[in-house]
Amino acid sequence: MKKSILFLSAAVTLLATAACQNFKKGDGGLEYNIAKDAGAEKAKAGDLLSVDMIVKSDRNDSLLQSTYDIGLPQIVNIAPDSIPGLYAGDYNSMFKLLGEGDSAIFRLNLDTMAAKTGQPKPEFADKFVTFTVKVRKHFKKGNLTDSALYSQIDSYFKGEIEGLKKSEESKLSKYIADKKLEPKKTATGLQYVISEEGKGNKVMVGDTAVVKYTGRLVNGNIFDTNNAELAKKENKFNPMSPYEPLRFRVGHDPVIQGWTEGFQLLNKGSKATLLVPSSLGYGERGGGTIPPYAPLVFEIELVDVIPGPKTDAPTADSIATKK
Repeated sequence: MKKSILFLSAAVTLLATAACQNFKKGDGGLEYNIAKDAGAEKAKAGDLLSVDMIVKSDRNDSLLQSTYDIGLPQIVNIAPDSIPGLYAGDYNSMFKLLGEGDSAIFRLNLDTMAAKTGQPKPEFADKFVTFTVKVRKHFKKGNLTDSALYSQIDSYFKGEIEGLKKSEESKLSKYIADKKLEPKKTATGLQYVISEEGKGNKVMVGDTAVVKYTGRLVNGNIFDTNNAELAKKENKFNPMSPYEPLRFRVGHDPVIQGWTEGFQLLNKGSKATLLVPSSLGYGERGGGTIPPYAPLVFEIELVDVIPGPKTDAPTADSIATKK
């Protein structure tokens, strides 16, 4: 989405700017650099901010979170100072320095956090967690009831999600153009490129497909893979995952419709890329790190095809959402 790309560019500029400037010292060891002050009213207790935010650890500059990956902002609720566990210089304090249109970088001191809260420091950082923040919109509580305030939030997010819906086709087209792909397209909108044609049996409904796969968003971010080396390289490794070829019975086991259709186009031994529109994937709701209306890219290798009984009728799960 073009707007997200612009915000991401602004965030990168912020990080570069901060590297060349000194941070101001705040309460509780908080360090901050207000890169842009738009002059708007600053957030108060009870208000909410819609923000784009990148969160990094000071250990190897590791990325912990980015709203740009999902393409939707995060809503931050400004809590009253009286809430137990809050202290001057904490996460909540950061956002009280900001208003609509402002941009800043904060370094949250983990030693102070541990001392003030009695909780151990997180294992993923040494001394600081860095937040690069851009405020999109300021929702002011004022005299509004909670119902009225959250009605504004609901309307706002509906507009953001509608933007994702409208941009889906262009994002997928850009990915195809950037990768110089020449996919074939089915009647449902599934697109695919077979990079290596298999010599074995073609997949039929009822067969069990044995698959190596990597699933990505069109921005390149991996959301799932059963390739252990790639998972480690991309900081996606989960020690609880088996990292072995996935087995699913085509037309019976609950996978996304794009897989049910796509694997029936392949022979054993095939390697292919499936370009799955959200209508054949996770739809308007998304799932996990997959945003609403997200087109998906699957790099797959069909390792084996285990024949199944061909008399079974496909189940309703054949169009269900995977995982």
